[in-house]
Amino acid sequence: MKNSGGKPRAGAVRKSKKGAQVGTGGHGRKALEGRGPTPKAEDRDYHPAGKAKALRERAAAKAARSGRDTAPRGASGASRRAKSGDESEIVTGRNSVLEALRADIPASTLYVAARVEFDDRMKEILSIATGRGIPILEVMRPELDRLAGRDAVHQGVALKVPPYEYAHPGELLDRTLRSSETPLFVALDGITDPRNLGAIIRSAAAFGGQGVIVPQRRSVGMTAAAWKTSAGAAARTPVAMAPNLTQTLKDFKKAGVFVLGLDGGGDVSLPGLSFADRPVVIVVGSEGKGLSRLVTETCDAVVSIPISAATESLNAGIAASVTLYEIAKLRAEARAAK
Repeated sequence: MKNSGGKPRAGAVRKSKKGAQVGTGGHGRKALEGRGPTPKAEDRDYHPAGKAKALRERAAAKAARSGRDTAPRGASGASRRAKSGDESEIVTGRNSVLEALRADIPASTLYVAARVEFDDRMKEILSIATGRGIPILEVMRPELDRLAGRDAVHQGVALKVPPYEYAHPGELLDRTLRSSETPLFVALDGITDPRNLGAIIRSAAAFGGQGVIVPQRRSVGMTAAAWKTSAGAAARTPVAMAPNLTQTLKDFKKAGVFVLGLDGGGDVSLPGLSFADRPVVIVVGSEGKGLSRLVTETCDAVVSIPISAATESLNAGIAASVTLYEIAKLRAEARAAK
């Protein structure tokens, strides 16, 4: 279309030639290149191999130091190493805090709720903390609730302690064999609930057990929840960590310790157990899966606890407690008969 002057009207002519296209300037090149090769498992901090590498490096660094660790030891003999604040555990409850302080376990801070009710335990807690120079902070209950964690019952007091340093199973066995006691240990196979661990530690302490063994992988560790459930028994009963539970059990067998697994389908009944007067390690599996195949094959005998047909199974902590009681009872009867 042309205007009255004979010239094409502006905007009425479509350009047919395309100009040079503007590119991305290489912005998409990095996306095409990817993130490079996948790091090795041991170079990834979150991978079990990476955690194992970090543990080896820390152990090597500790061995390289000329001086020995002078941190106080608990009554159980398991030393506890001070680490960064982020790795500290919070022990809650009056019994647990008092037992930890009595055992002279290193602690960085004692938290006390404002307007807390005082009893003999609280008075002793404050007395020990003051004598050891542990900082005491009075906090409001919401702050103490946050420190203790969700659904935790802190009873108005909490103690910040370094991470638990596990004993070695071999050292634990050697120490017991050198004593006049008959070895009695509990090993955990696949148990992941810290409350079960705490309950088992408490039962082991009550019925003469010399220690509890947990595997390094796929198992619960000594967390604040385990401390709490143990009601302070963790300060007196050592917990050892086995790099390989099956191999550790085989080593115990070579030393003359009988390995007894607990399973509802076991062929040996617990009442009147003939192995009770011998050195024993009781292996407790998870409530759902039970004992693993390799551990079952390593056991000298698989023991069952007679229960009502209406009950499908027992909680791992309860099963361990019943077994420890029966062994302690049979040993006491054997001593009385002599």
